[in-house]
Amino acid sequence: MLNFGEIFTPEGFTALLQVIGIDLVLAGDNAVVIGLAAAGLPKEQRNKAILIGIIAATVLRIGFAAVTTQLLAIVGLLLAGGILLLWVCWKMWRELRSGHEAEEHAAQEALADADLNADGTVASGAPRKTFAQAAWQIVVADVSMSLDNVLAVAGAARDHPTVLIIGLVLSIALMGLAASFIARLLSKHRWIAYVGLAIILYVAGDMIYRGFFEVLPAAMAFLDA
Repeated sequence: MLNFGEIFTPEGFTALLQVIGIDLVLAGDNAVVIGLAAAGLPKEQRNKAILIGIIAATVLRIGFAAVTTQLLAIVGLLLAGGILLLWVCWKMWRELRSGHEAEEHAAQEALADADLNADGTVASGAPRKTFAQAAWQIVVADVSMSLDNVLAVAGAARDHPTVLIIGLVLSIALMGLAASFIARLLSKHRWIAYVGLAIILYVAGDMIYRGFFEVLPAAMAFLDA
């Protein structure tokens, strides 16, 4: 049962702000990957591929959310989840530092289905591919990025199920309704992505810290046996 009162507690409100930051960055990142995969398709197939990507991301987020919250209650998996999020942070850091402006621009044009740089074409710089190749690339990316998103949100929400549900709904809404806008926003204001990265890094550290002390008694008991 939803308890919106927990949002107005200091812990709940802090968790909500963290979840919003995580959703903004990871949903935008997911949208760019979908747009980039679809950018190499003809116009008549591009929107279909993007729709498949958004639907797949939505279904995967719901499925992972249902499973992840239960798995994190198992001793040891909170620690493992924190370590996995550290790897996600490393990937994000490398992507932010490498800077693929041309690819990001092609993805934004594909998502918006518009000639944003007024060169007479839409996503012309993207490599050509078949619909099957694009769809497979999108689904594979969706699996990884949806798990990252749900894991980070679950770690941030902690003992606040209402915040977790709000985070899930917000993530789906950003993907489905504002993918193009979020992608352009993150491209134009890179500092937002760095703030999101810092939040995810904090959540990963917190999960590792709590997970370590969760595992420690079991490890000590095993050694004493």
